[in-house]
Amino acid sequence: MLGSKDKVGFSTSSNTTLISRDTEVVGDIKFSGNLDIEGVVRGNIIAQSGKDAVVRIVDKGRVEGEIRAPSVIINGAIVGDVYSSKHLELAAKAKVRGNVHYNQVEMVIGAEVNGSLKHSTEQTAQDPAPEPVREAARAERKPAPRVAMQDSPAAVKN
Repeated sequence: MLGSKDKVGFSTSSNTTLISRDTEVVGDIKFSGNLDIEGVVRGNIIAQSGKDAVVRIVDKGRVEGEIRAPSVIINGAIVGDVYSSKHLELAAKAKVRGNVHYNQVEMVIGAEVNGSLKHSTEQTAQDPAPEPVREAARAERKPAPRVAMQDSPAAVKN
């Protein structure tokens, strides 16, 4: 029974949107609340900023696009980058082909990530900063002090 309070894993305090098993959505999805994907989404999934949101991809679910949400639970297939500003869970059947940006991550044996895992703060997980952060870090580094080499009498023999 959909919407039943005793159903495990669903929050009763917010809306839940279901992309069912035999459904294919082509285009971006912008949402708040819970988004459960059992079918296929060919587009980006973006949670409304400032809202608490959860994306769940079940074991037969598939997303071909970017995911941006505070909480993401993956047990299906993702082809694209994942940005989770709070909690990311990679279950046993999770297969991610893309970079994963997370604040907190939980990864179960069997999960696969074919890309890089990048720890991000809450702000950068929602709107990742481009690479200039590295340039700023390089600018802050001080050059190593130069050491003057003195010729020792033993080294100068001729």
